[in-house]
Amino acid sequence: MGRVLETPVQKRFSDLDPFRHVNNVAQQSYFDVGKTDFYARVLGEEVLLGDLRVVTVSTSTSYMGQVRMHDDVRVTTTCEKVGNKSMTLFQRLVVDGEVRSESRSVLVVFDFVRQEGRPVPDAWRARLTAE
Repeated sequence: MGRVLETPVQKRFSDLDPFRHVNNVAQQSYFDVGKTDFYARVLGEEVLLGDLRVVTVSTSTSYMGQVRMHDDVRVTTTCEKVGNKSMTLFQRLVVDGEVRSESRSVLVVFDFVRQEGRPVPDAWRARLTAE
């Protein structure tokens, strides 16, 4: 596993259900905030704006506890595995050191000009596996 990045998350009133819990859909958006931060800090802006980008092909999430309105939420993100054309990110929503949910996402490298999958570039692989 590579380095673990931590990203603070700002909750919005619309993230809450009538019981003042952050709903599961909003938690998925928090994971996306962590992914975007991870891409920018680890892979660089080119992965967000270039011809080669990452596309999510699979996501699974487990919910272990509630996230409440006043909780200080952080999302941790790390690259768990790098394959030939894909990578797996592992993320956690953490409140006061306690994991409230976990998510794994499989991402593929996609060439938007050619409209086809591509191998993970060597430069990306080096950044993803650096400690």
